[in-house]
Amino acid sequence: MFLKYLNLCRDCRKSAADAAKLNRKESYKAQRKNYRREKKRVASELMNSLQDPAVIVLADWLKVRGTLKSWTKLWCVLKPGLLLIYKSQKTKSSHWVGTVMLTSCQVIERPSKKDGFCFKLFHPMEQSIWAPRGPDKETIGAVVQPLPTAYLIFRAPSQAAGKCWMDALELSLRCSALLLRTNSSTTPSSNYTGEPLPVSNETQWSEADYEKHFNDHDLDADSQNEAPNAAMSGLESDSESEAAQEDDLDQVQCEETCYVPFQEEEFGEQGEQVEELAEENKSLIWCIVKQVRPGMDLSKVVLPTFILEPRSFLDKLSDSYYHADLLSRAVHEDDAFTRMKIIVQWYLSGFYKKPKGLKKPYNPILGETFRCYWKHPNGSRTYYIAEQVSHHPPVSAFYVTNREDGFSITCSILAKSKFYGNSTSAVLEGTATMTLLPRGEIYTATTPYAHCKGILMGTLSMELGGKINIECENTGYKTELEFKLKPFLGGADATNVVVGKIKLGKETLATIQGHWDKECRLKDLKTGEEILLFKADADMRSKRLTRYLVPLEKQLPTESERLWSLVSEAIAREDQVAATEEKTVLEESQRASAKERAENDKKHIPTLFELNDYGQWIYKYSDLRPWDVRNDVRQYECDYKVITETRNKTVPVVLGADKLIPLRAGMNLVTRSFRHLTIVPSAEGSKAPKAKNKSLVLAPRDTNSDSSQSPQGAVKRGSNSAAIKQLTNAVEQMNATLQSHTKQLNDITRRLERMQYAPSSRHSNVHELIGGGVSLSTVIKSLIYALIGLMVSLILRWLFK
Repeated sequence: MFLKYLNLCRDCRKSAADAAKLNRKESYKAQRKNYRREKKRVASELMNSLQDPAVIVLADWLKVRGTLKSWTKLWCVLKPGLLLIYKSQKTKSSHWVGTVMLTSCQVIERPSKKDGFCFKLFHPMEQSIWAPRGPDKETIGAVVQPLPTAYLIFRAPSQAAGKCWMDALELSLRCSALLLRTNSSTTPSSNYTGEPLPVSNETQWSEADYEKHFNDHDLDADSQNEAPNAAMSGLESDSESEAAQEDDLDQVQCEETCYVPFQEEEFGEQGEQVEELAEENKSLIWCIVKQVRPGMDLSKVVLPTFILEPRSFLDKLSDSYYHADLLSRAVHEDDAFTRMKIIVQWYLSGFYKKPKGLKKPYNPILGETFRCYWKHPNGSRTYYIAEQVSHHPPVSAFYVTNREDGFSITCSILAKSKFYGNSTSAVLEGTATMTLLPRGEIYTATTPYAHCKGILMGTLSMELGGKINIECENTGYKTELEFKLKPFLGGADATNVVVGKIKLGKETLATIQGHWDKECRLKDLKTGEEILLFKADADMRSKRLTRYLVPLEKQLPTESERLWSLVSEAIAREDQVAATEEKTVLEESQRASAKERAENDKKHIPTLFELNDYGQWIYKYSDLRPWDVRNDVRQYECDYKVITETRNKTVPVVLGADKLIPLRAGMNLVTRSFRHLTIVPSAEGSKAPKAKNKSLVLAPRDTNSDSSQSPQGAVKRGSNSAAIKQLTNAVEQMNATLQSHTKQLNDITRRLERMQYAPSSRHSNVHELIGGGVSLSTVIKSLIYALIGLMVSLILRWLFK
């Protein structure tokens, strides 16, 4: 009986072992089946992303340097993990040159003396970067000049285009797995139910191929790569999916702001801008005069409401953009001289709109905002965002953008006013920075001051005055304009006169003359041709773009029109008492808020703008990328954020002004610092080229050497924060060096002055004594006495004649 029980237990163990062995075998087969299916899905998705024309990160013409040191212009198409190079824009098999595998490459910026932006793709171990086949299994590429094996050197047409390529390449290098989500009609991975995915003929493998691959690579050894494979297949981690859901949720919550057209505009008469005061208002002027003294700043003086224009100063600053379509023309103009002429034409078009009479806009309240846009004939929009970022001193910051037409403007204005007795001047300190995005050109412009005279006696009038500059350091062109004040004995022709000239370096190319509220003419000094630059007539006014505003009922409490609505309504009714009362309420509220912040030791933090390390107010949501017609759809505004709608959400929204403008400011500082240094020619006698592009040269290098072997000759592009930190350190070191050199030069100057004016016995004898030992002072006195005696004798003879 006991033996039967033992045999039964042995049989049970054997059956359990056989069952476990069978389960392991079935599990192994299931794992192998899942492995094949996953491998096929990854290959299918990668091939689809390679062949699908919609999956493109960036595509444009680039110059590529061959092994013979010559450049060839090729069409480059950047895809996730791959860079396809074609001979022409027609991406055909016969035009395919080669495919670069980005997974084994690194990218760095390469300094260059020529125009444009240069960067390099290279293998760190000096191995081949080329794929053996093309997207359609091509094995032989199109005939072009021979290209290097382990690296490629590219040149973009501009700084902006080069930076865009660098950002796109870095994204493809680091996040290529996240970009393998195709927009094709293949079955998505979320709906995968176990059936094999449909694949093209090029990716269909036979069963023998799967078995060979499975036998060559053990499953246990490959199991450690399951996570990367999952990422390559498009599977997301929980954190990534949550982040994507949050981004989608933010986009859903942020609805586009509603705008309505606004066409009610007032235009004052051409010529001198005057105001006839009523008798009751003259007494108020004398009350103001009693509060001020010559040279005093008028920013703290409360002005009466009868001289106020019923709109805010933030709204007033937008008058310069009713002809923003001229900037669109300038972007597409290839000639730099013509671009400067068009920009000057746009600049002058912002002054001819004047209010009826002599009016001053409201002083903005701290935290006050304003927004609007102009619609262009091609359907694009120029957005204007403004905010009062400081009250004492009064600083207004604004941002203008139209990425579709290729320009962006940022500026902050410090308003100052001075009283001189019978006149006063309103000075607007600040420099507007305009960027032509596709060209990477930066223009800077200043603003004339407003001069008001006739406060105590004479006719109350206002005009513009001062010298302004419009300059582009990239091209070297500069425009100098002078707004001249009317002279004391001048007539109507001497009112609102503006003269100027366009220069390239020190050479004057053209002159400008006319009236800024009537017409201006430009004369080309080389050809002698004279053209009409600007004319403020009915035809010009008919070409003004339509401005769109947010309806009053949908505006925020801090928006200009709603904030000053009660004051504007009272002025429209000509009820000066009610307007003064409503204006006093706003001013008292502002003083109470300032007192509360002072008691709690708090500072006002602007909502839309922030102060960078270089003292510039920058729009927080600015986007300085060139417009991508393949991916960008349109610009729209939502909660004061100007957003670009794109077709492909995986393409990143790269650097905004918070990183580009500090970098540009550092470059400007370095460029200006280099201008004051003396450049010593090299031993070969080559002259240093003029710096048209803002680039920082860290060390001299041989242009024919490989940048990967010369770490001093190239700046490796790391993270944005690291690049800005390195640039800041370099600028600080250069500033310290310049300061030390300045101190030494000042010391030498002082010593020379002492040597020049120090008394010297030998030289003093030469200067003070004339031949015979007679001093110079004695000779002068003698001559004076002789002349006096001669005049007296002549007068006496005439009297007693």
